[in-house]
Amino acid sequence: MASAVPLALGASLVVAAPAASADPTPRSAVTVHIDPSYRQQEFEGWGTSLVWFANATGRYPDPIRRRLVDMLFGADGLGLTIARYNIGGGNAPDVRTDYMKPGATMEGFWKAPDGTTRQDVDWWDPNDPDHWNPDADAGQRWWVDQIKDKVSRWEAFSNSPPWFQTVSGYVSGGFDASADQIRADRVDDFATYLTEVTERLEQAHGIEFDTIDPLNEPNTPYWGTQIGADGRPTGGRQEGAHAGPELQQKVVLALDKALRGAKTNARISAMDETNPTLFTQNWNAYGAPARAAVDQLNVHTYGTGMRTSARDIAKGADKKLWMSEVEGTWGTGTDFTGMEPGLGMATRMVEDMRELEPSAWVFWQPIEDAIPQAAAGKNWGSIHVPFNCTAEDTLQTCPIRTNSKFHTIRNFTHYIRPGDHFVKADEPSSVAAVQSSGRTATVVHVNGGTSARSVTLDLSRFGRIARGASVTPVVTSADGALVRGTPVRVTDRSATLVVPAKSVTTFLVDGVGGVARNAALVQPGHVYRLQGAQSGKSLAPSDAGSGVVLRTDDAGSAQQLWVVRKLTRGIDNRERYALARTGTGELLTVRDGQAVLEQPQKDGVAEAAQWIMSTTGDGTWTFVNAATGRLLDVAGQSTADGAKVSTYTPTSAANQRWSVIDETVLRTEPADAFTVPGLRPELPKTVTPVFRDGARGALPVVWRLPSDRTWRAPGTVRVRGEATDPLGRRLPAVAVVTVDTIASTLVGRAKTYVGGTPDLPATVVGVGRHGGRVDLPVTWDPAPEGSFDGTGVVALRGVARIVGGGTIDATARVQVTEPVQTNIAADDGVSVAATFTESGYSAERLRNGDLSEKAWSNWKPGTAKNPSDTITFTLPGARDLSRIVTHFYRDGSSASFPETLKVQVRPAATGAWADASGPVAVGGEGAPVVDVPVTAKAASAVRVVMTARPGGYLTASEIEVFAKVPGVASDAAAASVEVSGKPVASFDPETTAYRVVTGAPGRSLVTATARDPYAKVAVAYRDEPGGRSAIVTVTGEDGSQTRTYRIHLVRG
Repeated sequence: MASAVPLALGASLVVAAPAASADPTPRSAVTVHIDPSYRQQEFEGWGTSLVWFANATGRYPDPIRRRLVDMLFGADGLGLTIARYNIGGGNAPDVRTDYMKPGATMEGFWKAPDGTTRQDVDWWDPNDPDHWNPDADAGQRWWVDQIKDKVSRWEAFSNSPPWFQTVSGYVSGGFDASADQIRADRVDDFATYLTEVTERLEQAHGIEFDTIDPLNEPNTPYWGTQIGADGRPTGGRQEGAHAGPELQQKVVLALDKALRGAKTNARISAMDETNPTLFTQNWNAYGAPARAAVDQLNVHTYGTGMRTSARDIAKGADKKLWMSEVEGTWGTGTDFTGMEPGLGMATRMVEDMRELEPSAWVFWQPIEDAIPQAAAGKNWGSIHVPFNCTAEDTLQTCPIRTNSKFHTIRNFTHYIRPGDHFVKADEPSSVAAVQSSGRTATVVHVNGGTSARSVTLDLSRFGRIARGASVTPVVTSADGALVRGTPVRVTDRSATLVVPAKSVTTFLVDGVGGVARNAALVQPGHVYRLQGAQSGKSLAPSDAGSGVVLRTDDAGSAQQLWVVRKLTRGIDNRERYALARTGTGELLTVRDGQAVLEQPQKDGVAEAAQWIMSTTGDGTWTFVNAATGRLLDVAGQSTADGAKVSTYTPTSAANQRWSVIDETVLRTEPADAFTVPGLRPELPKTVTPVFRDGARGALPVVWRLPSDRTWRAPGTVRVRGEATDPLGRRLPAVAVVTVDTIASTLVGRAKTYVGGTPDLPATVVGVGRHGGRVDLPVTWDPAPEGSFDGTGVVALRGVARIVGGGTIDATARVQVTEPVQTNIAADDGVSVAATFTESGYSAERLRNGDLSEKAWSNWKPGTAKNPSDTITFTLPGARDLSRIVTHFYRDGSSASFPETLKVQVRPAATGAWADASGPVAVGGEGAPVVDVPVTAKAASAVRVVMTARPGGYLTASEIEVFAKVPGVASDAAAASVEVSGKPVASFDPETTAYRVVTGAPGRSLVTATARDPYAKVAVAYRDEPGGRSAIVTVTGEDGSQTRTYRIHLVRG
């Protein structure tokens, strides 16, 4: 019985009304492989900055502000456990207090002498008690007292120093928003201010701050003050201070000095940059002293590129990483009922946890001012309340409203708690975590598509699965929030459930734990290929010197195989590994920034030869050097054979990602062979090796053939042999040889559509006199002109070749249907490429079936954006295309899609690109979907050419390439029925009952051939008075029709 989790937060909370359900039939399916052998650091929790909303609402009437406390930190609310306190800078007493956003005018903890103006900047003495205001910031501090028993980690942060420590004299930024705003001669005073405020707050409220971040989005052009004609400020709209990397370091080092010997135990976090790209630039500019002074790395994800660079920086520096601030607006117009805001927020949470691997995840502010949100049609925050309520207001006159973010957030925060560990999941719309109890797991899956989706959880990598293990879905969709469904039993180490369209589902997996012995990618004694994600080529020793290079894959080359040896004993995402060359044992080491091969040291593996492996779960890995923090990197992003491989700072580019392929041969597959009596067989020169990921490739083999007399008589002979792998290891092999004389062939089959051309089989099955079977190569006669101009079944003739010489007739039946359309974008052999892709995204993800994720982006930092980009799909063979559907992604509030697009195709016959459509305008509302019909016969490639909006960039979720394919027939008629090999006389498909006289009804074998080669035939027998009946059932290919024939066998 499904039930909704009660909100229990009071009647004045306006919750979205359920909307009509979408089609519940799943039209897509995904499998989530959960791998607990790759475990993130212990999760510290979900949190929020207090800042403006606390400043504004901390003075509200008790019923309102306590309701808000419950909604953020209560068990039925968001259940947050981390709070970031904003230490305000504060403008001078004579500066207007109404030019910043409501709530953003923060009170400083200084107390200026009477008459102090903005021009007075040298008066403050931190040692003078009269220069401190112990009662400052009452609104934020009210919140501190309400939540301190619920908060497990506190962080203090600053947006700006007090006005007297800034260059412009305003806390809203400099007159040049790109110039340093913190006065160089007041950096030490600023550090003292932060330290003392932290100590005073700890003493006054009985809390302990864990960290202090002195900076906020420092290296951006966001923080500028504008002055009106009257000489008074009109903007910016919040506190902020630009600081380039050099000034950032001075601030960090000054704060480090101030904290030594201070009463607080807080350590430094930095630098709260606006996105991972700028964070990476800043950190790369830091010197060793500043890096050493930082205990925790903080980054925001208002931009999402280079998340994995921030991740790898934290691993290389051996420091914690927080996603310390983000929010956003998704959907069209202020929306309290639709799922778009909640889906957008949930997607951001999933992507951050997968790509960034933070130990904490913190909101900017879930509570937003309802008035400007409504005026601008935005959906920032998950809870909206006016920031102008008075002491006389009530919950009715100061209403609190939630959007769907409030609900989808709880799909995460209620079920993944502090102490849990996120683990690897390979499906990009899902995150997985294991609970601290070790007996349960949690998966959160976002389905942003417009139809239901089947989700299979593969639990095979867990070490323990209880007999009664189950999965319980908790679903947030248009039909309700946190609706708990019926548990599904785990069978065969997996469970499959269906989730609704536009939903966020938490799967509560009960009865699993531990790690299966073979779960981890790196296994003792195994060898691996490191294949570059950008080049498709393998890491190998250089021909000269001690370096390493790229080489074109050679499955037989031991030079391209590496031993990956685990050096540490845990299972988390910071374990260390050594990469050793097979044969020599030389270790891949970093010396002077270069990747070189060195003999191992006698006293252990040097830190310069230790590597940390990172992955988002997409099947590729980065290798972070433990000594330098640099990544294994293909120099110059080259893809050439022999290209140098060295190390570089993290960039999130494809030339730093590697597929790690287990090339350890476990066994070989039996080979099949055929010969005719009296002929010594020709056995294959290779056998197929079996690896952890299945059978692939070929190994040379030597067979021990028996004497010629073995092949005189029909039968089956097993021949032993020995295969050799690239390392020289010998493995047993076997070939199963069938000896028989070919007497006939089975009818082959193929499909096509009206006007199409069938792909005829290259072989038919030859049937021996003694039951042996073998695939025979066949040459088909040309089809008569017009054979496929109408629906039906067309018979074609051909000639098959028999081992040892000779031929035999062959027949194929071709089913011809009306054409249907199918998306071939993800078919085998189809490749996709983009003219440019932002780091961290992939054109490949444009065909994974997820219609709502941010799969591809062409964003670039700065103002120089690409005016046009193209996505090309190359097909393995000529196809008749019918339409191209492009699903764009709205990146927050940005109209991140083209102004126009057009479709071009490349005919296989000419190889020249041609327009298949004119320019098509792309709308600006929501996330546009552009469906372009095309008429393209025998195309070998298709591309979408996108022209950007002026100064804009492009993001997309999916591109569907629809081609004509044969339909599925419903014909359920039989073409013939045979009794003991003899056709039933005068058989008519429309006549369903026959009486056949036979010598032995009990031993007679009835067979049938369907009129449609893809229909199914089943025969059952039933004894009856006077004989026996065979019941022949023909089921049409699509399963919609069946026809039953009764063959009454009587003795004659």
